[in-house]
Amino acid sequence: MRFDAALKRIFDLLIAGALLVLTAPIQLVVALLIKRDLGSPVLFRQRRPGRHGQIFTLVKFRTMRDASPGEGVESDAYRLTRLGRTLRATSLDELPSLMNVVRGDMSLVGPRPLLVEYLDRYTPEQARRHEVRPGITGLAQVAGRNAVDWEDRLRLDVEYVDRRTLMMDLRVLAATVLPVIGRRGVNAAGHETMHEFKGTNR
Repeated sequence: MRFDAALKRIFDLLIAGALLVLTAPIQLVVALLIKRDLGSPVLFRQRRPGRHGQIFTLVKFRTMRDASPGEGVESDAYRLTRLGRTLRATSLDELPSLMNVVRGDMSLVGPRPLLVEYLDRYTPEQARRHEVRPGITGLAQVAGRNAVDWEDRLRLDVEYVDRRTLMMDLRVLAATVLPVIGRRGVNAAGHETMHEFKGTNR
């Protein structure tokens, strides 16, 4: 049975609210470490498309130095700090995104919010990923995070849209723990994160 939107929202609020309280001490420590290593701001904010393509501001912990093209500081590999790599590998950088869930911009489970410039690169089928709120984790993340290629990643996003249920969300949340603990799929082959999506080949 399809996950009722009202029930999913209540589920998100209860779990995200509890996690915000439980992880508050961890977030404070992470914020202090980022402040020491990178200075201000501690948080990274970026416009991302959400449900129906509506733009919201995604909030995460900052993991990279500011880009300074004039000084040659351009690549993710250069800008990503040692602390940043650890935060990404453990997904601790995602903890502030729980506020996006509480606000209603995101869900705990759903297609990951990608870049605004990707919106016109999707096929009509791939664009269906925006029929639901984006998630902190999702089918693509438990299948291999950034190690999953774009075609499969977007296919899994649409599969979630079509098959979403409460039990699926619970299974995805449970399955998220193993890739995070094992630090699997943090980056795509040859990239510090995920290479750019330039459109489908099919």
